[in-house]
Amino acid sequence: MKRLLFLLLCVMVLSACSKGEKKVENDFPLHMEVGDFTGVNQDGKKVSYSDLKGKVWVVDFMFTNCDTVCSPMTANMAELQRKLTDEDIDAHLVSFSIDPENDQPGVLKEYASGVGANFSNWDLVTGYKQEFIESFANKSFMAAAAKLEGSNQFVHSTSFYLVDEKGIVLQKYEGVSEPPYEQIVKDIKSLQ
Repeated sequence: MKRLLFLLLCVMVLSACSKGEKKVENDFPLHMEVGDFTGVNQDGKKVSYSDLKGKVWVVDFMFTNCDTVCSPMTANMAELQRKLTDEDIDAHLVSFSIDPENDQPGVLKEYASGVGANFSNWDLVTGYKQEFIESFANKSFMAAAAKLEGSNQFVHSTSFYLVDEKGIVLQKYEGVSEPPYEQIVKDIKSLQ
């Protein structure tokens, strides 16, 4: 009986000690490597994978002519940006347009300005071929991205993705309806 109590006490102490530790990659459900990309942001400045190395970033996929989910997702990304700023958390936001033909830099800037975006740590990226972004979303994020036949609309993921400083996708979150802001902030803090 004493031995059982001792073991139980050891387990409780060890579990209590581990709660204060930082999360490591293995604590997250995903482990996908982001592929290389090059595009331009809302200011027409080059943005590439190498520019984000060493940073924690949150990614989504959107397009400005979207009839449904992109507007709330973009507003939610802006809200996440405000929460990160309030917590003094250094993280970068990246929104990849899945309609690069229409979403030129000025169009993206006007669109995100409408939700109060701060462009100091948020890049809305375009400037690549349609085939590239569809393949990139699928291979790097296991996310759908495809033009609907006979329409100006696209099928795409509605998640926010957490990427660590090594370019590994670690977690995805609901991006449209009630994003888990507190959990996203907590997870980003755990990586810093």
